[in-house]
Amino acid sequence: MGTIIQTWWPRHPKTRVAPSAQEGVMVETGSTVPRRQLGRYLRDLRQQSGMTIAEVARRIERGASTVQRLETGEADRIRVGDVEALCQVLGASETETAALRGLAQRGNTKSWWHEYGDLIPANFDVYIGLESAAVTLTLFQELVPGLVQTADYTRALIRSVHLYDPDSEITRRVEMRMRRQVMITRRAQPAALDIVLDESALHRVIGNRRIMATQLRHLADVGTKPNITIRVCPTPPGCRWAIRPARSSFWTSPRTPMGRC
Repeated sequence: MGTIIQTWWPRHPKTRVAPSAQEGVMVETGSTVPRRQLGRYLRDLRQQSGMTIAEVARRIERGASTVQRLETGEADRIRVGDVEALCQVLGASETETAALRGLAQRGNTKSWWHEYGDLIPANFDVYIGLESAAVTLTLFQELVPGLVQTADYTRALIRSVHLYDPDSEITRRVEMRMRRQVMITRRAQPAALDIVLDESALHRVIGNRRIMATQLRHLADVGTKPNITIRVCPTPPGCRWAIRPARSSFWTSPRTPMGRC
């Protein structure tokens, strides 16, 4: 079973109202989510105008590939001037233009995981970006999820896959996974985490018995936090699981200045 992602997108910028300051501290979402939001809004505006990507690109004097990358959220660098020009061509209101300009500026902010870009597989930055933007996460896995792993457990798990990588690279991979855990340990509005853990994960020794003992104690400790729930699903007698564990993830994203993402 692959990873399942649930997100919500508004139909159009004008249909959403920005949240007030009283709704709480804004959660840092990095650059991935704002870029994808911006792309969705620009695509919606273009489709409503009836114009093609080529027509829009010609009017703002940019290549069609530039407009396409903006719409798909894949632009490495977003030119605010391009977004403003698109808004003018597509007939966006002043409010919509200001909102999209803000998304463009946020989309140019590098997220913490970009320093590990050489270790992240293609498109996995989208996964991490959506994960970091979530306010609630529900996970089902047959290994201890990365968000509640100890450093030693993570290191042993990564080493079992990357057998020939240098220790320095393994250390960076461990650091990246530990930094992902900040979203559930931060003091201000930590994300809610609900884990359904297959019983086999408690018996499958990763690394050695000392590492597993420490990992199990860590699970018991984090399970007492008010924002974390850990439930164990019993393994049916005689059931043999595949070597490659299945996992499912359901994420609920927070409100942003433009609505939900």
